[in-house]
Amino acid sequence: MSKDVTLRHLRYFIAAARTGRLSMAATQEHVSQSAITNSILALESRLGVRLFDRHPHGVTLTPDGHHFLQRARDILDALDEALREPGFQRYTLRGSVRIAASYTVLGYFLPELLARFRRRYPDISLDLVDMDRPEIEAAILRGEVELGVALLSNSEDTGSLHRHVLVRSRRQLWTAANHPVLMLSSPTLADVAKLPYILLDMDEGERSTAAYWQAHGLQPDIAFRTRSMEALRGLVAHGFGVTILSDMVYRPWSLEGKKIEAVPLAGAVPPMEAGLLWHPTAVMARPASAFRDFMIHAVGG
Repeated sequence: MSKDVTLRHLRYFIAAARTGRLSMAATQEHVSQSAITNSILALESRLGVRLFDRHPHGVTLTPDGHHFLQRARDILDALDEALREPGFQRYTLRGSVRIAASYTVLGYFLPELLARFRRRYPDISLDLVDMDRPEIEAAILRGEVELGVALLSNSEDTGSLHRHVLVRSRRQLWTAANHPVLMLSSPTLADVAKLPYILLDMDEGERSTAAYWQAHGLQPDIAFRTRSMEALRGLVAHGFGVTILSDMVYRPWSLEGKKIEAVPLAGAVPPMEAGLLWHPTAVMARPASAFRDFMIHAVGG
């Protein structure tokens, strides 16, 4: 196997890290699953480290994998900047952009993208405000913020604002390691309804959860409600119940180091969608326009 690392290796690795499933990465990259697998094996051989932990239901990054993911993104960003820099006018753009973001995207999606934007546009300052999605939509309409980043799948308003979905994050069942439900080949919502359920009650979590349960004529047996993601992880990891959350916020360990499994659900549990919001008619300043274009390009939207 060649020891040369190509840009294709990096793209396939990033796709696998982003999706958590080699088959899904292959679909997104329009190649066979074996091409993704062989590319990752070649990278691991060249680096001398394991980049992923393999599970029956997918893959998760190792600590070395997390570190290499940032380096791989930096490499592709640097190439992209070299190719696109005249169009982005990197060194001539100055000013500020006022952005509102909701809890989930602010904590689990935006920070790495904001750092990449700052490297590309060092003279644009980011004025970031933490708001709930309804407050973000109202603030954009009032002209108080230029752009919003929120969970678009929670919004029923499809007409008053322009929006662009940046990421669709698969929802999966989270359980403790060795939970009996893991014995099922394809658990369904009906199976989950029989189990104690832990509800994450923040960023419209109860509303979005209720929507897809009701669509199936079911309801969860809620044993605990919490606004703390780490509390939820601990409760799940210690076997107090299960939950359904998106891959965006998944981590395989609780704070105490207890394992958390993520299992695909059979049936139509919709993905969580996060994306951009902006005013449909207001003239957007160049720094805000640059941020919007960067976000759309950076996540392949």
